[in-house]
Amino acid sequence: MAELIRVFLGTSNPGKVREYSELAGELSVELDLLPNCRHILAFEESAPTFAENAAGKAVHYSKHSSGIVLADDSGLVVPALGGAPGIHSARYAGPNATDADRVHKLLRAMEGEEGEKRRARFVCVTAIARRSQVIGVVSDFAEGTLTKEPRGTHGFGYDPIFFFEQLGRTYAESTREEKNKYSHRGKAFRKALAVLAAQNSVTFL
Repeated sequence: MAELIRVFLGTSNPGKVREYSELAGELSVELDLLPNCRHILAFEESAPTFAENAAGKAVHYSKHSSGIVLADDSGLVVPALGGAPGIHSARYAGPNATDADRVHKLLRAMEGEEGEKRRARFVCVTAIARRSQVIGVVSDFAEGTLTKEPRGTHGFGYDPIFFFEQLGRTYAESTREEKNKYSHRGKAFRKALAVLAAQNSVTFL
């Protein structure tokens, strides 16, 4: 008989908590915020790649639980800016900046750019760990174009300026079901669950 498990989420980012909760509900997965997560010393995301940061974060938070912990590192990559904001997406406009501040800085950096120069992709690397051991690391992405002004009120981060062609609108103009189906985070999350199920012969509560 397959083991029944619960997955704990290692993050204090309210936008990620909300999205993962929605994804878990759609996939019938029991996903809980790691107990006392907000009181655990935050992991310093100082590695040069999404993968290293995601794995490090998962291992860090798994030290505070006997269960399986999932963590990710994600960001917006703009080739015309040399890959920025990239792994620095959350800190692009400074440590205390708001989402609006980050969007404003990126739009200023893109002033005068047209067509293919405005191409961008959201990247998400998701890692799962248990008792300080990495179980798996997966990644996915979503291609899009940067708009010239914010559009929509849903989502968080750079969602208002990320135009996703498959939906014909920005992430922030999309319903949560639409975004979760096509987003970088949604696709990586499904991959992580598949890896977990295959490696551990588990089913989800």
